[in-house]
Amino acid sequence: MTDDRLDGLKSVGWVSYILHLIVAVGAVLPGAQPGAVLLIVALVIDLVKKSDAAGTWQESHFAWRIRTVLWAGVLYLLTAPLFLLFLLPGFLAWGLISIWFLYRIVKGMVCMNKDQAIDI
Repeated sequence: MTDDRLDGLKSVGWVSYILHLIVAVGAVLPGAQPGAVLLIVALVIDLVKKSDAAGTWQESHFAWRIRTVLWAGVLYLLTAPLFLLFLLPGFLAWGLISIWFLYRIVKGMVCMNKDQAIDI
């Protein structure tokens, strides 16, 4: 794969990570929710461009971001009933999920900055 193509994939990866980071920070800071639209845009970018990264160190980053979003979505859905039954446990669960999401995005960004694959 050419250096230009790898640089292009890295640029796409940075755009995706930045969109994820905005959403992750918004999820952790009360009242700073930027909305799910940015997350959906980032997920679509990752799903569309993932095959272009096949066989490169960046492939792991696309899979990392996709899995992070899917797992966070499942966890948010599974814990949503806590809000209906008990408000405080619901906030605690969503807070922990949001911190986990932020951690994964920052970890991915650190590895991408070093031009390293990320352990999946």
